[in-house]
Amino acid sequence: MTEPVRMGTATGRWVLVATVLGSGMAMLDGTVVNLALPRMGEDLDASFGGLQWILNGYTLTLASLILLGGGLGDRLGRRRVFTIGAAWFTVASLLAGVAPTVEVLVAARVLQGIGGALLTPGSLAILQASFHHDDRARAIGAWSGLGGVAAAIGPFLGGWLVDALSWRWIFLINLPVGIAVVVLARQHVPESRDEQANGRVDAPGAVIGALALAGLTLGLSEQNWALTAAGAAVLVTFVVVETRRAHPLLPMAVFRSSAFSGTNIVTVLLYGTMAVVFFLLGLVLQGPLGYSPLRAGAATVPITIAMLALSARAGALAERIGSRLPMTVGPLLVAGSLLLMTRIDEGSSYVSDVLPAIIVFGLGLTLTVAPLTATALASVEDHLAGVASGINNAVARTGQLLAIAAVPALAQFVPGQPVGPDDLTSGFHRVLWVGAVVLVAAAAVSWTTVGRGAPGTAEAECFHCAAGGPPPPVRQPAAVGANRPPTDPTLSVSDPDASGRDR
Repeated sequence: MTEPVRMGTATGRWVLVATVLGSGMAMLDGTVVNLALPRMGEDLDASFGGLQWILNGYTLTLASLILLGGGLGDRLGRRRVFTIGAAWFTVASLLAGVAPTVEVLVAARVLQGIGGALLTPGSLAILQASFHHDDRARAIGAWSGLGGVAAAIGPFLGGWLVDALSWRWIFLINLPVGIAVVVLARQHVPESRDEQANGRVDAPGAVIGALALAGLTLGLSEQNWALTAAGAAVLVTFVVVETRRAHPLLPMAVFRSSAFSGTNIVTVLLYGTMAVVFFLLGLVLQGPLGYSPLRAGAATVPITIAMLALSARAGALAERIGSRLPMTVGPLLVAGSLLLMTRIDEGSSYVSDVLPAIIVFGLGLTLTVAPLTATALASVEDHLAGVASGINNAVARTGQLLAIAAVPALAQFVPGQPVGPDDLTSGFHRVLWVGAVVLVAAAAVSWTTVGRGAPGTAEAECFHCAAGGPPPPVRQPAAVGANRPPTDPTLSVSDPDASGRDR
């Protein structure tokens, strides 16, 4: 029996450092790569499709396997799977950093996604399982705060690395971080697993789901509608298979809640649109507008600042008035920001043309994300909160993946043809109009599916609110341990009540 970790102890501090570095490494990698895409394209002579796959190769395996990664951690040991994920991610980062061609870089990104799927779910689950019940809220608060600092610093660090050194260093910098995570986890993080997790991990479900997403992604990217239809058919098969398995990767029962289903629809639409905007905005800022990578990274920092400063207040507002109104108004604000971005063109001023749209975008996200997360968790029974959290995270990644895959069709780019500055800008504007319509639809879904009442959890916060980043699998700090029997202070970290499952 391992004693629970306490805040303020040396072990507690090392556990925090290991989990923050691990989750931050995976989270920032997805954010910073957007800034480096133009330089990667120049250096590796990559087409627009190649740039897409540098992002989608990572997101495809991450979205496909993240629920499986959480399940493996529950059964095999969270520290073990977290450590394997960190080591895997580090080796894949080395391969990405030395990639001689775009094909090798995409392959490395696919491998990074596998490592991320093992690494990401374990970070918060380790905190939930390792820390004493009385200290979990403080530990998660510290984890989220430090992650927020990393999110704010990330664009500056990434932009500087690309500017001063090379795009390769956004991957190579992961090597010392990843090694530190592995060493700290092995030395200081206690092992924990869910002793109540029974049945085999749903590997067949993961394979079918991955095939479905791969077919959809490739079909949309290449505008091959037969392949897209085949991917959709495999996705239907995945849903059917999951409804019949005793221990499914994706428990379909949670979708009986209209609020949970509606919240996940909003998640797909919101995070898909957000991914497309950041993908194209980075290219437009560094292309037609001539920004350096550092300046392009700094351009979107107001979004992260707004989310860090105001997310807790947005959660508190939703607690008082309910999630329905914030989740309706928030997407409408983001839609308005996209219309403002249609003014961005060659020669545009940052202060008059870019910054207003960025500020409105950040306010809309801030108003939406915390209530969305709270509603996703509160709309299912307490014992399914970890499952719901993992599903919402996977749904966000899936939305990002498919949305970026659809960019050529939405922007009217011709597959295999180079995209010039004028084509890029006009395509960006087309996508912005489509995105605005999608977000109006998201607002309508929120209004019709989310109840008028409060989300039913304590004050929600947005953890790791990186601009363009998906919601990590989280549970609100003040809600940790809520609606549970009193906890024995000597509770072992292997006790299922302390596990904080997050699949």
